[in-house]
Amino acid sequence: MPDDLVVAQPSEESVSSKKRKRPKSAEKKGKKKKGLEGSNPIKKMTWTNKQRALVFAARGITFHARHLMNDLKVLMPHAKSDSKLERKEGLYAINEICEMKNCNMTMFFEMRKKLDLFMWLSMVPNGPSARFLVQNVHTMDELRLTGNHLKSSRPLLTFNKAFDEQPHLALIKEMLKQMFATPNMHPKSKPFYDHVLGFTYLDGRIWFRNFQITDQTEGSLVEVGPRFCLWLIKIFSGSFSGNVIYENPNYKSPNQYRTELKIAASHRYKAKAEKNAKKAAVEIVPKEDELDEIFHTITQDELKQAG
Repeated sequence: MPDDLVVAQPSEESVSSKKRKRPKSAEKKGKKKKGLEGSNPIKKMTWTNKQRALVFAARGITFHARHLMNDLKVLMPHAKSDSKLERKEGLYAINEICEMKNCNMTMFFEMRKKLDLFMWLSMVPNGPSARFLVQNVHTMDELRLTGNHLKSSRPLLTFNKAFDEQPHLALIKEMLKQMFATPNMHPKSKPFYDHVLGFTYLDGRIWFRNFQITDQTEGSLVEVGPRFCLWLIKIFSGSFSGNVIYENPNYKSPNQYRTELKIAASHRYKAKAEKNAKKAAVEIVPKEDELDEIFHTITQDELKQAG
């Protein structure tokens, strides 16, 4: 190698430029935020209470009952629907349907004679379950009230003091709370409390009302609907089965009530018929007129009898 040949060496600037640059994302991860050292990390809110309610009916319900069921679905963002249950299948098959739908409670409607609507509330799969007779049904379309609230918003549940006085009503209260209360952080729910669901126990029945909160400061309410009344029949220990925990002694079946009305109507008809018969049996005796003797002609026979 000749002495006058000089080998060029790379400068420090060119060597540093050839080094791989660290990505910005890694730099951000490595940096610590100022002012947050020693503070607790913010917990991310998740949907932990994954309550799901299956709301459906048996085949044979009327349009009025179907509209009520749809109104209740609107009020419950955690509700799921299913096709109508065939009459051939027993009520115990509902537990299997809830398991396939990942539901842990159900609201089931059934109808008898196209007249009487019954509702089941059940906690699947271990129970308890309760059966009600639904009366005084008025849907949202039927009432057409002025109240209105957001769909899938969170409700405030209110119960009167009567639910805490008897043990079977306390159980019904807990079942209604789990059924109608919206689970926290549900994906379909909205973080607003703009309506109130009221449950009032009066005259042996549970009265349901839905109100919109128009003014939070004054507490003014406007009714939205629907309206209905629940008459408790029985409470079972299991889901659609098990021992009878409570049976309402004041309950009258709709067939018995209609029979009593027919008997009362027949008694009224019989009483009216007997009254008319007595009137017809009385003979009408005409009153004697005093002036009739003036124009009476005395005969020979009357003279002989008088003599």
